[in-house]
Amino acid sequence: MEYLVTMTTQVPDGTPAEAVDEVRAREGAHTRDLAAQGYVLRLWRPPLAPGEWRTIGLFAAASAAELEQVLASMPLRVWRSDEVKELAAHPNDPAAAAAPATAGGAGTEFFVTFTPATPEGTPAQDLKEATAGEAVRARELTERGQMVRLWKLPEEHGVSSNLGLYRAADAAEMQAMLASLPLYRYGYLTTQTTELTPHPSDPGAPGSRSRPPRERTGADHG
Repeated sequence: MEYLVTMTTQVPDGTPAEAVDEVRAREGAHTRDLAAQGYVLRLWRPPLAPGEWRTIGLFAAASAAELEQVLASMPLRVWRSDEVKELAAHPNDPAAAAAPATAGGAGTEFFVTFTPATPEGTPAQDLKEATAGEAVRARELTERGQMVRLWKLPEEHGVSSNLGLYRAADAAEMQAMLASLPLYRYGYLTTQTTELTPHPSDPGAPGSRSRPPRERTGADHG
């Protein structure tokens, strides 16, 4: 299973810089180990205000309990809080497509959250046709290396949203890409876009795919 984890670190006031550097160094080394084991798939930086320290991570684990063991084993966890979202498979996810996963690797990555907003009274046939067109357009963007991943998010307040990872030259191209999606163009959903920047410990190139975590012993995350 895959999980999106937003990790927010708050170092206590008065902590010596040397101590922070030491924990960060151990965090980097341990992250490399977790990536080699198939647990840490990707890491990004979201837009940050001055003084903020946040990381978004894509993790793989057999269960939520195993993921918690992985997160608890990371050195920065002593100062960090984690927000976890379980990701479910989406039928248009490029991970299941035949197109090369790493096509068109250049550009900036963006997370886009898609939330249904179909106007009341929309004919069912119109929505069906737009949904079919969405799948076709998703395949085209996958072939161009612009749609990297697509997941279903946990339901909130009775609404099921989707999360996409896209690659574009800039924010303007990202917006043009969204405008080409039938469900967006016809006003059947709303979007929230987050521009991502590289993380120094990101273990994967854009388009990286998950690998099954190796079998662990009880001491692996002690």
